[in-house]
This record gives sequence, structure tokens and C-alpha cells, in this order.
Amino acid sequence: MRARIYQPAKTAMSSGHARTKHWVLEFSPESARRVDPLMGWTSSDDTQAQVKLRFETRDEAEEYARDHGIDADIFEPKKRATNVRPRGYAENFAYDRRNAWTH
Repeated sequence: MRARIYQPAKTAMSSGHARTKHWVLEFSPESARRVDPLMGWTSSDDTQAQVKLRFETRDEAEEYARDHGIDADIFEPKKRATNVRPRGYAENFAYDRRNAWTH
């Protein structure tokens, strides 16, 4: 049984970092999905692919995998540099702007 341990990235639709602090253990699919000929839905016999376990730390996830005999691949998150502009959004409304504000 294969699994992967990773820290999820933030969604592209949000600038917040909610739900990115924990670590996730997710099982790899054992079998390929197939299309139901009548309805066109995809299905699989593999119920483990639906399981996602959340842990507070990477060590807890590794320990769980080790205790239950799960071969886990660990993926480190890629940290992004913060993009903080001086004055930022407030610059649009500053009384001492250097340039004229135009659209």
C-alpha cells in the first residue's frame, strides 16, 4: 500500500493560507478508474483512494505510516517569498503621491 505525505498548497482562488498548516497522508490509487457505460460516471473499486488523513505535524504523519506498515513518499512544500509592497493598497489613496493616478 503506497501513500504520500504532503502539506497542501493554498488554493489559487484565495490569498489566504487557511488549511495549509497541517500535513496530509493520502493513499495512492491501486486500480485505474473506469467509465460506467450507461451513465458516463467514473468509478473505482479502490476505497482507499477516498481516504485523506490530516495531521498537525510531519512527524505525526510519518509515525502513523510507520506504525501501520504504509510505504509513504514525503513531499516537502515549496515556500514562496512574501510579496509585500511598501505602502501597498494604501498607495492608491495617498495624498503625497508622486505620480498622477489614472486608470
